[in-house]
Amino acid sequence: MSYSTQEIIETLAMIQTENLDIRTVTMGIQIADCKRDSLQDTLDQLSDKIMRFASRHVQTCENIEHELGIPIVNKRLSITPISQALPGFRSDEYVKIAQRLDQIAKELGVDFVGGFTALVHKGFTPSETALIHALPEALSVTDRVCSSVAVATTRAGINMDAVALMGQIIRQTAEASADRAGIGAAKLVVFCNPVEDNPFMAGAFHGAGEPEAVIHVGVSGPGVVLSALRGHPDASFEEVSEIIKRTAFKITRAGHLVGKLAAQRLGVPFGIVDLSLAPTNAVGDSVAEILECMGLEYCGAHGTTAALALLNDAVKKGGAMATSAAGGLSGAFIPVSEDNGMIAAIEAGALSLAKLEAMTAVCSVGLDMIAVPGDTPAATLAGLIADEMAIGMINKKTTAVRVIPVPGATAGQFVEFGGLLGRSPILPVSPFSSLKFTQRGGRIPAPIQALTN
Repeated sequence: MSYSTQEIIETLAMIQTENLDIRTVTMGIQIADCKRDSLQDTLDQLSDKIMRFASRHVQTCENIEHELGIPIVNKRLSITPISQALPGFRSDEYVKIAQRLDQIAKELGVDFVGGFTALVHKGFTPSETALIHALPEALSVTDRVCSSVAVATTRAGINMDAVALMGQIIRQTAEASADRAGIGAAKLVVFCNPVEDNPFMAGAFHGAGEPEAVIHVGVSGPGVVLSALRGHPDASFEEVSEIIKRTAFKITRAGHLVGKLAAQRLGVPFGIVDLSLAPTNAVGDSVAEILECMGLEYCGAHGTTAALALLNDAVKKGGAMATSAAGGLSGAFIPVSEDNGMIAAIEAGALSLAKLEAMTAVCSVGLDMIAVPGDTPAATLAGLIADEMAIGMINKKTTAVRVIPVPGATAGQFVEFGGLLGRSPILPVSPFSSLKFTQRGGRIPAPIQALTN
């Protein structure tokens, strides 16, 4: 793949003035061969395996960053879902595994490690049950371990027993880290239709179909798209779509270059480029402001879902033209605490939890980094999860919930998470109960769309 002088100049401008970055270079590692009869032997094998593949990961990314002048914000790892790769342990032993992963991450200098994961969309194994019950402690005593739990797919339906349990687990996880504003829950996501090559946290894990080790890249550039659209205030919708596609093409090319170089130097296959417009709290690096640039007074006004649908579609089309390795989630993220435009829209009264849920029908993932009152009942959290899982199941797309019931906080207050996780207003939830609904148990059947064979 060759790059023209003009393309290089444009990329440098996007980096210097429009917040273009490589959000993450994530190495995925298969760890199923690390299981041994004893916990200590398993921990030793886990350390040896990850260190063997990832010892040069951070330094390699830093070298590429300096050579190309492209910021690489995060260097991350994802591993095979722990409950499948390392079955047969008790909850307290899974906590020790999480602590070892945290230790490894700190020794390597990686920002996060994903894959402390259970896939229970059709039911529980004893190992998955033990791992899920370990989550509150595991995520409170570690800093860099991220967890995901799959409770639904289009083919399987929604495991409502798992949904109800996760409502309780999220509450417990937030309470276990109450001294840090419930930050443990910010490292836990509940999925419908999870993908196996997602480089973004907290939902990254190394899927069963992946090679022994692989490099995935997550690229982000809301500021670049926003800058491009601001230059065309009176463009038609077709023209807006073309502008976004051309911009997404350029952003994806940069990610492809970084990913290929990293994989070559680390001696592992190159996997995918995930072009997801992931906002930050930097000025102008906002998905909400892109939607407002299309003509909405605030994100959340009527028309917001249509604008987001256009954005998401154009990003996918532009990215797919730039690389044959497009994958992951690829689209627009709407994490409230990480997007200044969304925070401003909530403060103005334009954006609500109900509207955010509607937007997830057309965005890349789902309800992301939503802070709610600390006394939100577990059944209400479960109902919120069930609604989001239904959107994913019916629409054959990935949806997710990352919600933080902030201990001691009430609606209208603000919470500071720090770093990329940002800050967030506490959003009110429905005062009406979901308890009887979430206690029915069993599985909401898969839709007729699942019968495609």
